[in-house]
Amino acid sequence: MEIETLYKYFKECTSVTTDSRNCPEGSMFIALKGDRFNGNAFARQALEEGCRYAVVDEPEYAAADEPRILLVDDCLKALQQLANYHRCAMKQLKVLGITGTNGKTTTKELIATVLQKKYKVLYTQGNLNNHIGVPLTLLRLTEEHEVAVVEMGANHPGEIRTLVNIVMPDAGLITNVGKAHLEGFGSFEGVKKTKGELYDFLDGRERNEAFVDAANPHLMEMQQERRLSPVFYAASPGTGAAFEGKLLSCSPFLSFEWTSNEGGGRVDTHLIGSYNLTNAMAAVAVGRTFGVSVADVCDAIGGYVPTNNRSQLTETPFNQLVVDAYNANPTSMMAAIENFRLMEVPHKIVLLGDMKELGEGSREEHRKVVEHLRQCDFERIVLVGPEFAEVHAEFEHYPDMESLKNVLSENRPEGCYILIKGSNSMKMHRLVDVL
Repeated sequence: MEIETLYKYFKECTSVTTDSRNCPEGSMFIALKGDRFNGNAFARQALEEGCRYAVVDEPEYAAADEPRILLVDDCLKALQQLANYHRCAMKQLKVLGITGTNGKTTTKELIATVLQKKYKVLYTQGNLNNHIGVPLTLLRLTEEHEVAVVEMGANHPGEIRTLVNIVMPDAGLITNVGKAHLEGFGSFEGVKKTKGELYDFLDGRERNEAFVDAANPHLMEMQQERRLSPVFYAASPGTGAAFEGKLLSCSPFLSFEWTSNEGGGRVDTHLIGSYNLTNAMAAVAVGRTFGVSVADVCDAIGGYVPTNNRSQLTETPFNQLVVDAYNANPTSMMAAIENFRLMEVPHKIVLLGDMKELGEGSREEHRKVVEHLRQCDFERIVLVGPEFAEVHAEFEHYPDMESLKNVLSENRPEGCYILIKGSNSMKMHRLVDVL
């Protein structure tokens, strides 16, 4: 089936789903396949549950008695092509693509919050930023949307190239490049090359705005190698950037002020971590460039409340918890520890889980964290997981989160500020219940 024909069927539908357990009335079901499932087998069920059409790529699941089952060569490719076709049909739309090692989701949320002050905005929900989530995001576009903010993630070379060719952004922002997913990228240079595929797409295009952190030497080098229209921002004064921030306080919430040639302001946020100032300044730069007023930019950033275990301050009857346990890599781990060290609060405890997907350099990166912890004056340091087991030295260590949870259940600390950090697979966020 040609993509033009499939698109006509799509336009009759209310939405797109790839989950036969979630079939909104009038939606289109696209049958994806994985190692343990075959969506083709659930096509008829999806129709019975309320879908208008079901798209399959195995002929035995398409039958003459059910014309609502549509046959394509490859369902995943059809999903991606359909999303691209739909994005291109939105002539009124301006699309901002976001990628980077750390801060993608928080930056995306802040930017979307700011832009919503002036525009009808579609933005990536949660972290649906991969080869399936990005197309599903684009397929939520309607004629009412004026701006789309699309987050793109990757853990292997070439993945950002694939996504930008679907999204076709008019502007781009790389939050940073750091040591994450080294097992897939192979090296830090591999990270830079893959994240830089967003800049590659914009290089020389008629619409090629790039929002660049002027204080990040890697990003400055990367943008200089390409023909872009850069808008510079920075989390510190003196860089010469069009938008510059200045940290005022971070105990525990981030407060800052920002300046530009067209004004500025003070913002008191609900964000934990001085490292979030760079993310906030990205939102300032995008918002002002898109014509959002100074007052609305400040109001939007100040009103944003983080969720999903990202830089959250969670107050319990017993403790104050700094929960940053959605993900972890060497860059974000060091930033979280250093920010917690600088917080002017009493009785500080750190609970750190392993950083995953670091490949051959994993032991060395975990050792660096331990070396840094030796220089910090925390009341208690607890490390969790097999990677930290190799290097934990004098610090308290547990093989997994459940082991630590059992100990804390029997002897819970109280009246403390506690940093909880680790890769998502370590499930460190489950410690919140006992603390």
